Amino acid sequence: MKNNVKVIRKDKGLTQEKLAELLNVSRQTIISIESSRYVPSTMLSLKIAKYLSKRVEELFELEQKDFD
Repeated sequence: MKNNVKVIRKDKGLTQEKLAELLNVSRQTIISIESSRYVPSTMLSLKIAKYLSKRVEELFELEQKDFD
């Protein structure tokens, strides 16, 4: 799954640390999401979308391999 979390987070002027604090997760969780090593839960995806003022679909995109 591809994501645009890092780009949008930076556009909003948020650090990884600040976003992690807002979401009540570790900075390592944000790093893992941004590097596509971790796919967040539905709840966490919705929270990220809320804090970044975006729709979930704008943050996360399924790739063909996700269907295989």
